Amino acid sequence: MATDAPPPEKTLAAGPAQPTTEQFIEVQESAEFGELRRTYRSFAFPLTIAFIAWYLLYVLLSNYAGGFMGTKLFGNINVALVLGLAQFATTFLIAWSYSRHAAGKLDPKAEAIKSRMEAGA
Repeated sequence: MATDAPPPEKTLAAGPAQPTTEQFIEVQESAEFGELRRTYRSFAFPLTIAFIAWYLLYVLLSNYAGGFMGTKLFGNINVALVLGLAQFATTFLIAWSYSRHAAGKLDPKAEAIKSRMEAGA
């Protein structure tokens, strides 16, 4: 059964304007975005490499230096346990450090780019 009623109006959620593909490409090629990317990479890449090296050192020592890793430091605590717990500590330290870095250096730059994109769309 067909009705002659007009179609219901579509409601759009109130929000920021959506930039076009061309605007995204323009921003991606901008010096400001390049600076944001460099700031991120100069922090993330060295820490990632350092942590992977630290992790692989632990794995290699566990596999090939059993005598050293089994050295008791005090009581039933040996080198392997201390280095294993240090893995957790460095993971949390890196996460905390990145959080501070992002809040202080990355987020303000990213927010400025985002605001300009939304205003210009």
